[in-house]
Amino acid sequence: MPYLLRRTGQALIVLAVAFTATFVLLQALPGDAILIKFESPELGLSPEQIADIRAAYGADVPLWQQFGHTLAGFLQGDFGTSVQYGTPVHELIGSALPDTLALAGLGFLVAVVLAVGIAFLSTLAPFGWLRRGLRALPGVFVSVPVFWLGIVLIQVFSFQLRLVPVIGADPVQGLILPVLTLAVPISAPLAQVLARSIDEVQLSPFVAVVRAKGASGAWVLWRNVARNAMLPAITIAGVLIGELIGGAVVTETVFGRAGIGRLTEQAVANQDVAVLQAIVILSTLVFVVVNLAVDLVYPVLDPRLKRKAVAA
Repeated sequence: MPYLLRRTGQALIVLAVAFTATFVLLQALPGDAILIKFESPELGLSPEQIADIRAAYGADVPLWQQFGHTLAGFLQGDFGTSVQYGTPVHELIGSALPDTLALAGLGFLVAVVLAVGIAFLSTLAPFGWLRRGLRALPGVFVSVPVFWLGIVLIQVFSFQLRLVPVIGADPVQGLILPVLTLAVPISAPLAQVLARSIDEVQLSPFVAVVRAKGASGAWVLWRNVARNAMLPAITIAGVLIGELIGGAVVTETVFGRAGIGRLTEQAVANQDVAVLQAIVILSTLVFVVVNLAVDLVYPVLDPRLKRKAVAA
């Protein structure tokens, strides 16, 4: 219980720091979203009317008061109102979130399958050249930019092979290429860490004992090595959540998909501070919760860490 309370307290501190840093940095940006939208000559608004609009959005009070109002709103689930759309931010995020969750969830699942497949096949493959080739794949994957990979996949599978339509695709077809675009770069560090961890565990004395009893390489890998080798991979999987969120933003932009990525792109273009603040804090919350869950699961999988956590 003390370990849980300590980790939860650290997670809350991270969220508080992220909220403060995000607020300060967004307020330091040049320009004013309200003036950008409402000061246009086409609207014909008077300075008094614009001042009333600024007051309605709470932009006419000192920054410390804006910080307090924003923090109180976030604690109550109120993320403010979008200047660009005139809509509550939680409604914008609520409408965009399902598409992004589907893309990110499937992308992460495919990345895990790719990583496990590469790591295990590079250990069990019968030929040295094949094992070396599989070990080199993560290095290639991680060096490929997400936007470039998305464009190449569209060119190959949509325009050349005509396997996945670009226009008129159903929901499932519309996810195939974006999921691959997101999964390939994320699978690379997972595969590298898992393959290296498998190599280290296979050098352990207990593995030598199992092999001496006549167990096959595949049996040893699945029954004795896999669970111990998974621990570092679980840690890096938690860290990759941040890359997953960033990759989803780029992927949605490349494929023109609706979601948090498109919403972020439009918010940046329009300096919609309320939307940006909510997206950054929600992304931080997801990152913190996932890593907190990983930290709490780790001692369960490795009893040695459980003893260290209790002793600390």
